[in-house]
Amino acid sequence: MLARTIGVIGFIGMVYGCASGGGCTPDSYVVRPQDTLYSIAWRHDLDYRELARWNKIGSDYRIAIGQILTLRPPARAPAETPPARTNDAPAPAKQAQTRPPAAVPPATASATLPAAADSGPTRWTWPTEHASPPRPVPGGGILLLGQLGQPVRAACSGHVMYVGSGLRGYGNLIIIKHGENLLSAYAHTRELAVHEGQDVAAGQPIAQMGTGAHQIPALYFEIRLNGKPVDPLPYLAGAK
Repeated sequence: MLARTIGVIGFIGMVYGCASGGGCTPDSYVVRPQDTLYSIAWRHDLDYRELARWNKIGSDYRIAIGQILTLRPPARAPAETPPARTNDAPAPAKQAQTRPPAAVPPATASATLPAAADSGPTRWTWPTEHASPPRPVPGGGILLLGQLGQPVRAACSGHVMYVGSGLRGYGNLIIIKHGENLLSAYAHTRELAVHEGQDVAAGQPIAQMGTGAHQIPALYFEIRLNGKPVDPLPYLAGAK
């Protein structure tokens, strides 16, 4: 049984590594039925806001079937060369300094540190009960093993942006937006209890645990910051 479980986890890593867009990203994408801007951005490891900006999509993030979206930032126009000076008169000479410049105080350490990114809400909870330690999966997510049909809950309060099965390798998938920069995903669920556009609270049931290609009850959970997968465990540290 242990050997089978290890083999299953290895297979899952291959599935999610492919599903999270670890390979070469194409330059464009044709919108298909059931696609949303969020699901397309998720499929290609992109920030949905940048994807909207590149394609001049409005704040409602509405797209149409058959629409061709560019998946790359537009090329920058070459900088214009400033015209040559035609005034032959020599530039006025700078006056010589009569006193040395005041000494510039050294910069403090805090002045050189980048501002902390807005990581959104801070209260997180485990998305489901897990009988064994979470198993990291290549691509940034974790696998939580449990019982078929056990509750899956929103790990943090937010807004449901996607509910569907249109992303290959994820089964029934729910994506929740937290603040401006964070998204969380819950893959291979069943009995979905939320819909797109719905607000949810931390710990609120959103689905049940199902099975995926691995044929064992498990939840694949992922957090993305600015469109890129991040380790979920620091967010869940100390969560109930």
